[in-house]
Amino acid sequence: MSYEVKTEAFEGPLDLLLHLINRLEIDIYDIKMAEITAQYMEHVHAMSVLELNEASEYLVMAATLLSIKSKMLLPIHQDDEMEDDFDININDPRDELVLKLIEYKKYKEAAVSLQEMEETRNQFYTRPPTDLSELQNNKQLALFELDVNVYDMLGAFQKMLRRKQLNAPLHTRVSKQEISIKDQMKSVITTLKQNKGRLSFYELFPTMDKSTIVTTFLSILELMKRQIVRVEQNNNFDDLFVLLRKEDLESEFEDEIDE
Repeated sequence: MSYEVKTEAFEGPLDLLLHLINRLEIDIYDIKMAEITAQYMEHVHAMSVLELNEASEYLVMAATLLSIKSKMLLPIHQDDEMEDDFDININDPRDELVLKLIEYKKYKEAAVSLQEMEETRNQFYTRPPTDLSELQNNKQLALFELDVNVYDMLGAFQKMLRRKQLNAPLHTRVSKQEISIKDQMKSVITTLKQNKGRLSFYELFPTMDKSTIVTTFLSILELMKRQIVRVEQNNNFDDLFVLLRKEDLESEFEDEIDE
């Protein structure tokens, strides 16, 4: 059973690198290649498990990071040091990557500014707004500010995979069982209701079956998209918790999921 997922939340390998640099509080002009490469490879591994169809460009960046890391491990020969006696600026293998990151960061910050300008401009109308609240579903009107982003979810997914590998039994019996994302969404909601609407992200993955793990992860993302659940994290690197909306703890979601 294969999964082909395309999401606009992954903006590209440079976006992932910037996220990791900010997350690990690394100086962009002095990148620790060993640490950033290890973190990046963990995220790429999680993408390969999910079989994301745009993971190829992330693999290209992974190869670039490994190449830079290997170049930095090479010793500098005595002849090279003599040739560079009068050249203060010795070429750093990271220079090209740093320039790309700085340039990408500028465009990303400009995009944020443009979005803020758009939101500000949208506050001006040529006529009074029409009240359409009667035509809206109350559940759709509820907006939630996520405490985590997609890369935090991907990192949590990678940690969960490592935990499953450590706790895997020595002997298992493999049986094929297909389950749809819609059914797994209902199962996640039922599990949350049984735990008063709040449960650790890792406790939603009780099985070692790959297809079930991937389907459960995708169902959580879909529930977040539909604003049925939200995910919070108190501090960096803490465990994630999945929360069901309080006003819907006693309601049924079958109609909303079937839409």
